[in-house]
Parts: sequence; C-alpha cells; structure tokens
Amino acid sequence: MANISKLEFMALDISGKNYLSWILDAEIHLDAMGLGNTIKDVNPLNEASSQEKAKAMIFLRHHLDEGLKAEYLTVKDPADLWNNLKERYDHQKTVILPRARFDWLHLRLQDFKSVSEYNSAMFKITSQLKLCGETITDEDILEKTFSTFHATNMLLQQQYREKGFKKYCELISCLLVAEQNNELLMKNHQSHPTGSSPFPEVNATSSNYNGRGSNRGRSRGRGRGRGRGGGRKKKVENVCHRCGMTGHWSRTCRTPKHFVDIYQASLKYKEGKNAETNFVQNYFSEDQLEMRHLDVADYLANTEGTNGVMNGDGSTQFFP
Repeated sequence: MANISKLEFMALDISGKNYLSWILDAEIHLDAMGLGNTIKDVNPLNEASSQEKAKAMIFLRHHLDEGLKAEYLTVKDPADLWNNLKERYDHQKTVILPRARFDWLHLRLQDFKSVSEYNSAMFKITSQLKLCGETITDEDILEKTFSTFHATNMLLQQQYREKGFKKYCELISCLLVAEQNNELLMKNHQSHPTGSSPFPEVNATSSNYNGRGSNRGRSRGRGRGRGRGGGRKKKVENVCHRCGMTGHWSRTCRTPKHFVDIYQASLKYKEGKNAETNFVQNYFSEDQLEMRHLDVADYLANTEGTNGVMNGDGSTQFFP
C-alpha cells in the first residue's frame, strides 16, 4: 500500500544500501521538528514525552520500506527502533569506507573533462568518507587538487598555489570561472578562425550605392567606353529577318521572293506549325528542296549563270 503523505526523503531500503544517508536525513528532520531527543539514550533530565515519542515513531515508520515496517511492527519506542536499525545496517560503513578510500586515492583532476565533473566527484567521495567517520579537511582537498593538475598545466598549478587559497571552495570558484572563459574563447575562435576574413559590413557595402540601388559614382567615370573594357563592345552580325542571311537588314534585302518563302517556311517548320510546313512541301518537290540542309551555297547555285536585275519589290528581271 502506498504511503498516504509525501515522503520528506527517500525511505530506508530493506537492503540497507542507503542507510548512511538515511540516518543523516532522519536525524536532521527530527531535530527540526523538536524531536531529536526521542532517538537518544534515555536521559532523566531530558526525557521525551509520550506524545513526542509517538510523533517520532510515526515519522520514522513513514520513511521505512514496507518490509521493514512489517519486521519492526512490535517496536513502539523510536529510540529502540533507531538502535535496532543501527545494529542491523551499521556494517555498511565497513563496506563503503574501503571503496571511498580507494576512490579518494585515485581521484585526479586531469582525468575529468571539466572542472564541474571533478568537483561533483570530489564532494561525493568526501561525503562518503565523512559519513564513515573519516576526517577530510580543506587542506587535504586543496593538496589533492593541486597535485593532480595535468602535466601541461604545471605553470598554471604553481600560479594557483601562490595565491594561497585556504578553502577549497575559493579554488574551485576560480577554476570554474577560468574554464568558462576558455570555452568562450574557443567558441569565438571557431566562429572566426585566425587569418580568416571577416564578413563585410552592411553599411560598408551599401555605401557604394545610392538610394536607388545603382552605382552611379563608378559608372560616371567609366561610361561611354572610357572605363576598363567599357568601350569594347562585342561586334554583332546583322541578320536579315526576311531571308536569314547576314550582312544586310530586312529593309534592304534583295533576296528573291521564292528563297524568302523557303526560309520563312523553315522557321515555321521548326516551330511545329504543320499548316505552313504542308504549304512548303506542296509548293516544292522533295528533289527541289530539303529545308533542313538549306545553305547559302544553295542560293548561289540557283542563281549561277543567270542574267538579271533585282527590282525594288524583290522580284528579278532576267535577260536572255
């Protein structure tokens, strides 16, 4: 059956693996409630009342595993319950202490990726040692930290030693601040590595242009073919839209009309207009024209050996 009210801390497990932390939490809460004397040996000068003992018993049983509640069902005095649990689980100190000593011996700052991880491990190990009755001072912790700096940071370790820290909390605060500053420097370096060009500023870019988005300041001095390459215009061939030949415009074209009709029909043929294509095919036989191979040489071949004069309307007048 689940506990009715909320637990103030984790209940004592039947295996006793959390016994050391449990007795510490229980003792602190009982003292805060004014019931600390209920779990101590009987003292005629400071004996707890029956009402105080009942409140302490309710609190302790509320923070026990369901199996432990059943085992100590007949115990009604909080001091008796406290002593019974101590006799049953106090051997945990002999189990935890060797492991805590081993961890303390091999604890090194250089083995951790961050100062915060090292600090967390330090407090965990020292807490276990203190619960088992070991005495760990700030001087011990400072020396442990200084002596386990990485070999590449020997100069830095000497500088921290010279500051003369008396408390571990002062040293760890400096190390945490230094670590944060180093991370910030690395982020700035990665975002803009040494030697790389900075991104162009918006104002510097837009200052070369006027409000309309054109670069008038530069174009004035280089206009009309006076700038670099400004006067070098690519020569454009004159293409007649009437016959397709180069060298003249359509308004001065004197190509015979039947060749013009051939050229215009070929354009319509390429555009897929079947009506015009049929017109060309009906107008000329296959042996007279193959439009896909129309060339200037065809025009010269057809006009070779003829005597005539080109009229203004595009027709040709031949002479015998």
